[in-house]
Amino acid sequence: MRYCLILIAMMIAPMAQACGEDTDCVVGDRVYRISMPEGQTGAVGAVIWAHGYRGSAAGVMRNGSLRKMVHAQGLALIAAQGVNGSWDLPKGPRTFNSTGASELEYFEAVIADVSSQFGIDTTRLVASGFSAGGMMVWNLACARPDAFAGFVPISGTYWLQPPVSCATPVASIVHLHGNRDTTVPLDGRVIGETRQGKVSDALAMYAAHGRFGDVKETTTEALHCSDQTNPDNAILEFCLFEGGHSFRTEYLAYGLGRLKKVGGL
Repeated sequence: MRYCLILIAMMIAPMAQACGEDTDCVVGDRVYRISMPEGQTGAVGAVIWAHGYRGSAAGVMRNGSLRKMVHAQGLALIAAQGVNGSWDLPKGPRTFNSTGASELEYFEAVIADVSSQFGIDTTRLVASGFSAGGMMVWNLACARPDAFAGFVPISGTYWLQPPVSCATPVASIVHLHGNRDTTVPLDGRVIGETRQGKVSDALAMYAAHGRFGDVKETTTEALHCSDQTNPDNAILEFCLFEGGHSFRTEYLAYGLGRLKKVGGL
């Protein structure tokens, strides 16, 4: 009888540790969720998505359109999870004096875990996110450019002002934003004793940091973009779409396509 109980416990333990798009994966005192493309064999790349304010990894996984689009690119979708639906960002209204180090450590832990547990190809990672998640992505692009093949922040930028300097190597960034966004306006807005920064300031800082060249204007059916390239073939692209503080999976698909074209993904 005792032997049977031990055997049952051994069988249940792996099941309890399993995680995916419906169950949290635990890293330290934080969690994430992951959705793998069906039928994919071998190591795959992934989009690590940062949710907006008061969002959750579980909420991201309920977005079937997002999962379907990312899987169609042959990539896994990894939903990062902020603490109580928020990200610890420097100069934020409740995190003004933060260095953001705790978030950098969290994303490093997630990357290590998805590599060991799911065989994710860590040379093919893209960080993307919407609103506060887009702010998180800008901070990752500046502080951990070597951890990702590229960055696609959507409708989010730095709090107050960009960092004075960023780490190298210079990353490829495709930023998308609504031209009538009043929640995270292009020119920023005051919130409490701080303010959302100007998107133009973030782009100018990174253009100087990466020695990006002349601006080339391009237009698609849904986007008007300003594209710059640097001597190492990295891209810095700023795309406006018609509308306010919103997100469509097509915008992320565009960003992933641009990263693929320049060999970043």
